[in-house]
Amino acid sequence: MQELEVLKQELKQLNAEYAKIKDVPAEKRGEFGRELNAKKSEILEKMRLAEEAALDVAVEPIDITAPCAPNEPIPSTYSVFQGSRHPLMTELDRVIEIYQLMGFDVVESRQLDDEYHMFDSLNFAKEHPARDGYDTFRTEEGLIPPAHTSTMQHRVLKKYKDKLARGEEIAVVVPGRVYRNEDVNATHEHTFYQCEGVYVSENCTMGDMLGILREFFEKYYEQKLNIRTQPGYFPFTEPSLEFMKSQKLWVARKVIFLRCWGVA
Repeated sequence: MQELEVLKQELKQLNAEYAKIKDVPAEKRGEFGRELNAKKSEILEKMRLAEEAALDVAVEPIDITAPCAPNEPIPSTYSVFQGSRHPLMTELDRVIEIYQLMGFDVVESRQLDDEYHMFDSLNFAKEHPARDGYDTFRTEEGLIPPAHTSTMQHRVLKKYKDKLARGEEIAVVVPGRVYRNEDVNATHEHTFYQCEGVYVSENCTMGDMLGILREFFEKYYEQKLNIRTQPGYFPFTEPSLEFMKSQKLWVARKVIFLRCWGVA
């Protein structure tokens, strides 16, 4: 498995090289692309062999439905009054409640989705690296644990399109768990939560979006925020901004602006 992880890293580094094609002289782009494709094919073949080798390793089966390990006494049932809500669910409900107070509908994301809603409906190019099985989890049946809550955008727009005909806006938030084929470290996790907003009207502006976000975060943090924005770059959105808030540094005795969120 360690060999497979190394190969995954090599593949990610190689995928980043494709972005350099635009900087290569036109007469050398063909050769540059062929070299990258050959390297990618070689790495993918090594990964296939490594995965087959891993499947051949004897694995002791376990019963994930069993209440305890074999040869251990079955524990007594815990009282429901001894439990408590998970902190993630508490915070997610708080996020949803704030948006509902602003008039947003709520549509929950899915745990498994299909190729169309994950990529095609969002205009992902057929050759986009995110479609690669080593960037996105897939089941043996071809289903995809969503890598983003954007899989619900197409469904939301279809479900609420009649609102536009009535002169109303589409205002929906989509909370849900998402999955990324990432190596876990201080800044990355393979499973986490997103809450996506979809807002459509004939006259909405960037100012409306910033106003909604400011209202949300002031309610969430229970304090007034000093914010500002600056241009940012995100591959799938235009225009894109970086949302910043002021933060007082008590040691340095000064106020700085921290980039907190990307918005688009």
